[in-house]
Amino acid sequence: MRVLVAMSGGVDSSVAASLMVERGHEVVGVTLKLWGGESDSGCCSVSDVDDARRVAQQLDIPFFVFNFTDDFDHLVVDPYVSAHAAGLTPNPCIECNRHLKFDRLLARARELGFDRLVTGHHAALVRRRGRLHLARGADRAKDQSYVLHMLGSDELGYCEFPLGSMTKAEVRERAAAAGLRTADKPDSQDVCFITRGQGRRDFLAGRIEMTPADVFDTSGKRVGHVDSIQSVTIGQRRGLGLVGLPGRRFVTGIDHARARITVGTTEELLSPGVPLSGLAWTSEPVRGPLAAQVSAHGRPRRVRAVSGDRLEWVTPQPRVAPGQAVVLYEGDVVVGGAAAAR
Repeated sequence: MRVLVAMSGGVDSSVAASLMVERGHEVVGVTLKLWGGESDSGCCSVSDVDDARRVAQQLDIPFFVFNFTDDFDHLVVDPYVSAHAAGLTPNPCIECNRHLKFDRLLARARELGFDRLVTGHHAALVRRRGRLHLARGADRAKDQSYVLHMLGSDELGYCEFPLGSMTKAEVRERAAAAGLRTADKPDSQDVCFITRGQGRRDFLAGRIEMTPADVFDTSGKRVGHVDSIQSVTIGQRRGLGLVGLPGRRFVTGIDHARARITVGTTEELLSPGVPLSGLAWTSEPVRGPLAAQVSAHGRPRRVRAVSGDRLEWVTPQPRVAPGQAVVLYEGDVVVGGAAAAR
């Protein structure tokens, strides 16, 4: 089988490529050049491309770099900035997977005659009711099914996730045993186009006008101030300039029109449910017990009911920031997804 392996320069994709070679496939490695600016985090730095190339050399496989920077700007970075300007909290990794890795790259793989697109994501494939579904990887702490939840059966039928049954420790053991240069490389963190020195607020400030806002408690008393309401999100606790409040306070409401932020206690952060936008099931709607995940590495929350525009929790849960993905699971299997609405 002829396979194209997406190699980010990290240990996971390195081991995915190594496993494909071990299984006797005709393997070609590719790294995507996505971010044209400076980067020192995430998966787009110059050193990551170099690491991917050198691992390909170790494995004696062909290696290429595909330049998708224009698409990345248009389909990931611009919507990320626009979402923050509109008061939403987006997840750019989801959009990168949706538009670049499993749209543009997958289409390119097909055009070039590859039988499979292989990645190092910690996720698994299961077949239920005659359809392929995405499921959680064996390592719950590293599971990436949340950021891949949008993949349908057509895309999944062309993909392979060889690390789905492995823990991160096992991945590193295999990398060390194979002598791969990435065996001890730390996992990438944060958003690839936001540098550690710059930060999200500075990144946004260079692209949109930032609006100062006052912070109030639930009684209406002014208790703080922020320089940029666009960089504040629901559930945030730090960076709010709070003065004279005992105990911890969290952002419970953001009014962009009035440049007003409300903070409350842990109890005041709780909500019985979350409004939804764009709910889509992977096949037919599921009526049985469900759980929902609302962040990339958050704990699943038990769901009482799901309608077309609202989800109700079994017990009140912390509010979900508008724009965040809400991914539905039946056991370990992804069965649907939506975005949190206002």
